[in-house]
Amino acid sequence: MNIKIAALVLAAVAGMAVSASAQTAASHDPATKTTATNANVAAIPPEKPVARVNGTALTDRDLLREMFAIFPYARQHNGGFPKAMEEDIRKGALQMIIFEELVYQEAQRRGMTVTPVQLDHALAEFRKQFKSPDDYKGFMTWECQGSEQVLRRKIRRSLLIDRLLIIEVKNKSAVSLAEEKDYYDKNAATFRLPETFSFQTISVLPPEKATAAQLKDARKRAEDALKQAKATRNYEEFGVLAEKISEDDYAVMMGEHRFVERSKLPVEVVNAALALQPGQVSDLIQVEQAFAIVRLISHNPAGMQKFEAVKDSLHKQLQQSKTDQLRSALDKKLRANAKVEVL
Repeated sequence: MNIKIAALVLAAVAGMAVSASAQTAASHDPATKTTATNANVAAIPPEKPVARVNGTALTDRDLLREMFAIFPYARQHNGGFPKAMEEDIRKGALQMIIFEELVYQEAQRRGMTVTPVQLDHALAEFRKQFKSPDDYKGFMTWECQGSEQVLRRKIRRSLLIDRLLIIEVKNKSAVSLAEEKDYYDKNAATFRLPETFSFQTISVLPPEKATAAQLKDARKRAEDALKQAKATRNYEEFGVLAEKISEDDYAVMMGEHRFVERSKLPVEVVNAALALQPGQVSDLIQVEQAFAIVRLISHNPAGMQKFEAVKDSLHKQLQQSKTDQLRSALDKKLRANAKVEVL
């Protein structure tokens, strides 16, 4: 299914819900039983132009549709957008509908076509997205004034936009294995792993500006904790003890610290960890006035991520970067000889 055609349904559904909420509190959401009918056609607000591209008007309904495509969770916000995000969503949507109109006009200029068979197939797939005939009727009323010809024009337009983007963006954004390897070799620092430690802790933390008596009590509690920690036999036993008696923030996570860089640890903890084998428990470690007990999970020396381990994520990253560059270049090229007015 063409992505923009699918978005047409979702956004129109949301748009119907917004309009109904503002007008009559009736829902046009396909998730409910109420849909647009001939009785409420008059309640559909008239479209207002928000931009013109070479004289073709783009309307507030086009804009709203794209805003819902960008932020599909609006239905969870009572058909609206978070205020902190709304302006950015609107700007992004406006740029997108202008770009798509430029692409559509370019496809027409090139004489690109959609055969009747292709259009009929797309229409059949499109109708499958609706749960019932009433849902489809509601959509047709809202988006197409009840006209099948209007719907055919909209779907034809979406197909032409996608086809030109396939030619100018998708087909040109392919990334070869050689390109991935070249990027990996030239950006070695990006894939360098720092030395890290994974470990569990039990901590005893005296109060700030502790008195001599409080420090003495803290050491006694720490020594008692050490005896219990030394008696543990595995991750779970140490973790349960940490949850019970540790006074640091990691107690709720069985005392676990995951992949902490060496440079971010106190030297006392690093020295203790270096003397341990995985599964071993340290002696009492004092860091300033606090006391800690460490159980080592793993010591991970600095090194490089292997190309085989990162090539899939690298492929997606490079392809997305190339796609963004190609879309931006196409947008710039099409705008160069176009008259675009934001109203």
